Amino acid sequence: MITPRLKNVLSLAVLAASVLAAAPVTAKETLTVYTYDSFAAEWGPGPKIEAAFEAVCDCDLNFVALDSSIGILSRIQLEGASTKADIVLGLDTSLQAIAMETGLFAPHGVVTSGLSLPIAWEDETFLPFDWGHFAFIYDTERMDTPPTSMQALLDLPDDVKIVIQDSRSSTPGLGLMLWMKSIYGDEAGAAWAQLSPKILTVTKGWWDAYSLFLKGEADMVLSYSTSPAYHMVTEDKQNYQAAAFAEGHYLQIELAAMLKSSSNPELAVRFMAFILEDGFQSAIPTGNWMFPVIGSTEMPEAFGQMIQPEKVFLYAPEKVRENRKAWTAEWLEGVSQ
Repeated sequence: MITPRLKNVLSLAVLAASVLAAAPVTAKETLTVYTYDSFAAEWGPGPKIEAAFEAVCDCDLNFVALDSSIGILSRIQLEGASTKADIVLGLDTSLQAIAMETGLFAPHGVVTSGLSLPIAWEDETFLPFDWGHFAFIYDTERMDTPPTSMQALLDLPDDVKIVIQDSRSSTPGLGLMLWMKSIYGDEAGAAWAQLSPKILTVTKGWWDAYSLFLKGEADMVLSYSTSPAYHMVTEDKQNYQAAAFAEGHYLQIELAAMLKSSSNPELAVRFMAFILEDGFQSAIPTGNWMFPVIGSTEMPEAFGQMIQPEKVFLYAPEKVRENRKAWTAEWLEGVSQ
C-alpha cells in the first residue's frame, strides 16, 4: 500500500530525476594542436602524448594533422587570429623568425634552464620539444662504401640515386638547403648542379622520400642521423645506417608555440609546461625517433650507436628569414640542371 509519506518520497524522486535529466552536461574543454602527420599518426608519439595529457588535464586533446611543418605555418598564416589552433607543434628554428613575424604567438611562460640541447636556449615564445641532425641514410646491403663527406656525395657516379625533399614544403628539404649553404656558401648553386643528376626525385614530404628508399628505389635518402635507431629497435635490423660527413651536419630543433588567440589559454599554458614533462618527452625517442630535450629521459641503447657529428651547423632564424627566398631560387636553379 502506498502511504501519503511514500507518495511524497516517490514524487520527490521523480522530480529530482527530471531535473537531472534536463540539466546540461558540461563538456570537457578541447585543446587543438596543429602538428605534422607523422607526429599524430598511430605509430607516432601523438597517441601516447594525448593519453598522458588527458589523464591529468580532464580535457580533450585534439591533434590536427597537416602534411608538413611548413604546412603548419602556411595554415596559421592563412587563418590568422581566427585560427582554431591553440598550439602549433612541429615548427623548427628555420621557420622560427618567419613564424614570429606573424605576431600570432604568445610567450610560453615555461622555465627552460633545464633543457638538454646542443645550443643554449632563451626564446620566450618558441619551446623546443626534440632535436636531431639531418643525415643521408643508406643500406649497408646495397652500398658497401658510403660517402664520408658532402663533397664525396657530390662526387659519386651519377648512377647512384638519392631521394630528397622539397625545401618549399618540407623541413628536412629546407634543412638540406641550409646544410649545403653552410658548407659551400656562394658556391652552393654549383654544388646543387653537381648533385642534381643523382637526385631520383624530390618529394613533398619526408615519408614519401623515405618510403621510396625502403622500397629499394634509391641508394640514399635525406633523413635524420637517428633514423637507423627505428630499424634497430622495432625491426632488429642493423643494415640501415647514417653516413657521417666530415664537414659536419645541420642541426634541427623542433618547436612548439601557443597562439595569442587561443580560446583556452590556461589549458594551452598547461600543455606547454607538459611538453617538458616525462609524459611528453618519454614518447619522443621511440615515437618521433629524435632526441628529447630533457636529458633524464630514458633512451633505447640503439641511440648510443648513432653517429655523433663533431661539427654542427645552424643558421640564426633571422638569417634564414632574410635569405630564404634567394636561397630557394638558387636551389631551384641548381636542381633543375
